[in-house]
Amino acid sequence: PPDDLKRIRGVGVVTETKLNAMGIRTYGDVARWSPADVARFSEALDMPGRIEKENWVGQAQVLASGQATEFSNRVDRGDVTPSKE
Repeated sequence: PPDDLKRIRGVGVVTETKLNAMGIRTYGDVARWSPADVARFSEALDMPGRIEKENWVGQAQVLASGQATEFSNRVDRGDVTPSKE
């Protein structure tokens, strides 16, 4: 089953939909991105530098291991509503 990618800081509703359409559905998918993958997805999503700046890969590695990040905890508590972006 797909993961809630909106628990990654910087991924909103629209971005999650785009990632899903590109076959990215789990934290593990993002956690395995190489620098070349990051560049490719940055371009495809029209988000230059954002994936690196927000450390999507690092966040996804934590989430894929079953742990939580500060941001995902805030989302889970309802303290943060992921952006529509």
